Amino acid sequence: MASLVRLGGALRAGSRLFSGVVKRRTGVRNAGGEVHIEPRYRQMVETTKSQHIKAELLGGFMWFWILWHFWHEPDAVFGHFPYPDPSQWTDEELGIPPEDEE
Repeated sequence: MASLVRLGGALRAGSRLFSGVVKRRTGVRNAGGEVHIEPRYRQMVETTKSQHIKAELLGGFMWFWILWHFWHEPDAVFGHFPYPDPSQWTDEELGIPPEDEE
C-alpha cells in the first residue's frame, strides 16, 4: 500500500513537471495597433538636453583617451624601432645603377 502512495506521488509530480511543456500559454501582445514612433523623412532626430550633454562627455572622454595614449605610448603609432634615415642609404640600396654603367 505504501508503495502505491509513493508511486501516485511520483506520478503527480511527473505530471506537474510535464504539464508545463504540454500546455502552451499565449501571452499578451502589445505591439499591435498604431505606430509608436512617427517616421521622419530627411529630418534630424530631436534629442534632449541630457542626451546632448552625455554625447559631449562621451566624445570628450574618447578624445582624452586617444590623446593620452598617443602622448604616453607613441610606439603604438610610430612603431617600436627607430625610423631609418634615408640620407644614409646607398644608391645600391635604393636600386640606382652606378653612373659608369651604360
